[in-house]
Amino acid sequence: MEAILAQAKKLAEAAEVFTVSSEETSVRFEANRLKHIQSRQHRSVALRLIKQGRLGHASIAGPDDNQDLVAMAVESASLGMSAKFSFPSPTPYPQVEVFDPDIKSVSIGEMAKLGEEMIASITSHTPDIVCEAEVSRSIALVKIINSQGGQIDYSKSLFSLAAGGSLIRGTDMLFVGESQSSCRPLLEPEIVTGVVKRQLELAKNQASVPSRLMPAVFTPLGVASALILPLMTAFNGKTVLQGASPIGGRLGEPVFDSQLWLWDDPTIAYRPQSRPGDDEAVPSQRTPLIEEGKVAGFLYDLETATLAHTRSTGNGSRNSGGLPTPSPSAFIIGGGDATLDEMIGDIKEGLVIEQVMGAGQGNILGGDFSGNVLLGYKVESGKIVGRVKDTVVSGNIYQILKDIIAIGSQAKWVGGFLNTPPIYCPNLSVASKR
Repeated sequence: MEAILAQAKKLAEAAEVFTVSSEETSVRFEANRLKHIQSRQHRSVALRLIKQGRLGHASIAGPDDNQDLVAMAVESASLGMSAKFSFPSPTPYPQVEVFDPDIKSVSIGEMAKLGEEMIASITSHTPDIVCEAEVSRSIALVKIINSQGGQIDYSKSLFSLAAGGSLIRGTDMLFVGESQSSCRPLLEPEIVTGVVKRQLELAKNQASVPSRLMPAVFTPLGVASALILPLMTAFNGKTVLQGASPIGGRLGEPVFDSQLWLWDDPTIAYRPQSRPGDDEAVPSQRTPLIEEGKVAGFLYDLETATLAHTRSTGNGSRNSGGLPTPSPSAFIIGGGDATLDEMIGDIKEGLVIEQVMGAGQGNILGGDFSGNVLLGYKVESGKIVGRVKDTVVSGNIYQILKDIIAIGSQAKWVGGFLNTPPIYCPNLSVASKR
């Protein structure tokens, strides 16, 4: 890295080198049986430089080829965008625990046993279900240095458990599933299988719903599958700069229900999206986005922050060796004081939304979503009476989150990127074929 930076500094006014080295092992099961065990290593090196005020970029995978990398980056700068930002100077970083050496000691045999235990637990509950499962672990080393003296390097570990299945009986198809991930080993299959078995229990009976506006409780998985993508897009500093965010010009205004709080926080220990600094060596921080329903801030990387005349929030992220872009690290929705049972008990007739499929195909920028209920339950007189089929839900997140009946008291991590409680809304558009 140092040699690449030294060469780049001779040819450009400023430069930055970003490297990631990772090793991942996964054990995958399909159709209730072991499918494959796979281990792979990956290394990428990316160089950004500013030459004559323009941005150049190049990346390589595998062994270093310093001369070619620098030459490619210099050449790309001749056609590059104007660079308005500066690389960060040396700065302190928060202490964020994201590495657990115990992950290295979890053997492939132990991982395979975890997968077998998850499948055995689910099939013992429902013998004719066809299951998939995956157990994976990885270690990554991230390092960034730049010509301003900025530097960060850290190791990160990740362990994931996932299991799900399909139950096909005639023309009826049921899909269930759950996953959990952490920077620490997850050695208790029940954290996944317990959720799947609960889904199977609630889905034993079927129930029909009318086509009309109905109250609905979005579980944490339901929030993630239906409501979060438009929010992530709206709070992205790049979308705001482009004038495409519907809340871009509403900083400080009450756009959402006063119960709603949202922030981005990559400083939480042992969470998959946590880190001491972003992929541009900017220190991580907790960034408020919604406070008591008011728009409180947006997510920026170095470039978008400079153009917006503000500072980076530490949300510059890269895919492999690509250019940084502002991205959320971990969205946290503040909890309320109602239990899930209390919210369901309040519904005379309505839905519990567990997972929506295809919701992201609507007008995301406008906040619209529409999708099939992959897994959801009918509520009658405060009790779940069965699973719904052939049902589509739709709405606009700005209307739904403007009028919230209650927010749950028990939050849950979904996909490693979102921590949210259930959200209870009074009106959701429901269309059913039954």
